[in-house]
Amino acid sequence: MGKINVAIIGVGSCASSLLQGVEYYKNAKDGDKIPGLMHVNLGGYRISDVNFVAAFDIDKNKVGKDLAEAIWTKPNNSVKFSDVPMTGVKVARGMTHDGLGKYLSQIIQKAPGPTADIVKILKETKTDVVISYLPVGSEEATKWYVEQILEAGCGFINCIPVFIASQKYWQDRFAAKGLPVIGDDIKSQVGATITHRVLTRLFRDRGVKLERTYQLNFGGNTDFLNMLERERLESKKISKTGAVTSQLDYEMNPDDIHVGPSDYIPWLQDRKWCYIRMEGRTFGDVPLNIELKMEVYDKPNSAGVVIDAIRCCKLALDYGLKGQLDGPSAYFMKTPPIQPSDDEAHRMVEEFIAKYPMKPEETGAKKKDAKTKPAA
Repeated sequence: MGKINVAIIGVGSCASSLLQGVEYYKNAKDGDKIPGLMHVNLGGYRISDVNFVAAFDIDKNKVGKDLAEAIWTKPNNSVKFSDVPMTGVKVARGMTHDGLGKYLSQIIQKAPGPTADIVKILKETKTDVVISYLPVGSEEATKWYVEQILEAGCGFINCIPVFIASQKYWQDRFAAKGLPVIGDDIKSQVGATITHRVLTRLFRDRGVKLERTYQLNFGGNTDFLNMLERERLESKKISKTGAVTSQLDYEMNPDDIHVGPSDYIPWLQDRKWCYIRMEGRTFGDVPLNIELKMEVYDKPNSAGVVIDAIRCCKLALDYGLKGQLDGPSAYFMKTPPIQPSDDEAHRMVEEFIAKYPMKPEETGAKKKDAKTKPAA
């Protein structure tokens, strides 16, 4: 009671940053200001309440290892900012389907043996929330896992650009099961897409006509290696482009906007470089151009957002909320079902947190646990 049992699909660099972040900030006090988190205490749940109970992958070098060991296994290359103690969670053999693309298959060998009984594991571990960190383009694998999640009765956070929470079919499936879903495609703390969105909104609000724009991204993690396979990029480009153009009140010619990953440069490791150019017209049809270069460490940039999403998903489970969650999806994701401005999305999720705080029985259980826990 009071804990949030979490399962991870895909033990890559995103999972590494997430586990590190939970460990790094586990002793944070309610008054602390933590970069990338909305609140240390979000609706009654703290960072230390995030409890990893299951993990799934197909890499033979990760399957069977403790989750705390698997996150450091190559080709993972997220920057290390915290040690992670052993979790007691063994990485189970997941389903492949289309999760292993042309380029990843050159550096990852599938683990032998059959796919684990996902539903059984989720039920036995009493998983509350499942997070998908599958590679971009894993359409069939994502849908297969969603079926397991629905059967097991868990909430779901879809961090990749396969459209689940944003599609009525899947919204209805989760609603019918009485389960919440947040998605799709995680938005980083301050990443390329949210920066491009904010600048696009600025153009609109200040009356600058955006005529042409591009966003070019490249980096050295397996995301960029995987996305060299252009066939896997369609949903990613749709997600990122829609996140930007949703901030305009007019249509742009598709030939005048390009948003998407561009290349893989191994020596960058988990660093991501982004170039944005925006060309517009101001008063008197005078041109105004913006050029911006951003450099971030890619995976830590989204880990805090996921910690907030986990806690919002658990609040929804506590209250029996079902289907997709407007406020959390709009604020945390690139492709939510509705696309308000970022300021409006922030207001929506804060109202969600205020409306659905931890229930008294959960708070009481946490206090009881604290009193009965033996001294170290």
